[in-house]
Amino acid sequence: MKIKRALLSVSDKKGITELAAFLHENGVEIISTGGTMKAIKDAGIPVTYVSEVTGFPEIMDGRVKTLNPKIHGAILGVRSNPEHMAQMKEHGIIPIDLVVVNLYPFKQTIEKPGVTEEEAIENIDIGGPAMVRASAKNFSDVVIITNPERYGALMEMLKKDGDIDQKTRKSLAMEAFKHTSEYDAMITGYLQKQLEK
Repeated sequence: MKIKRALLSVSDKKGITELAAFLHENGVEIISTGGTMKAIKDAGIPVTYVSEVTGFPEIMDGRVKTLNPKIHGAILGVRSNPEHMAQMKEHGIIPIDLVVVNLYPFKQTIEKPGVTEEEAIENIDIGGPAMVRASAKNFSDVVIITNPERYGALMEMLKKDGDIDQKTRKSLAMEAFKHTSEYDAMITGYLQKQLEK
């Protein structure tokens, strides 16, 4: 299978252990964060904590964990570019081929009765959108999944072909950019309402 290394970091954990089990059974190294890592680990699936990859602990109440060259270089490196690959080797950056991310539940948070602005702000995802956008930009080399409904088709295609074709990669990238743009629009709308109070 062409995918050798995957990063899984999701707010919506639906289907994530099934996907992780499939990836593990097919020899894919899984990297993860926080609650996702716990869910995968609790299911008895080997997983590498993102801090072990970055060599840096999660800090600032989890605000900073994946914003690191060992993650973003692994996602953004163009595999057909010899300079990129040489720089990755020089800095000990191992490519990430699949990124599965969905974002902090901002919408669900602001819909809660009595939610404070501080709570809403804490549920603005930063590392997630950065990884989603980086993966979508480099879709020729990195598969990005933001919707759990896509896991089944992903597994089927990998079972059948051992890889994800370019048309599907581009379609998933488009879906990922739509996901982050809608997320940002929702945050903008919330802050606009706060200003109008």
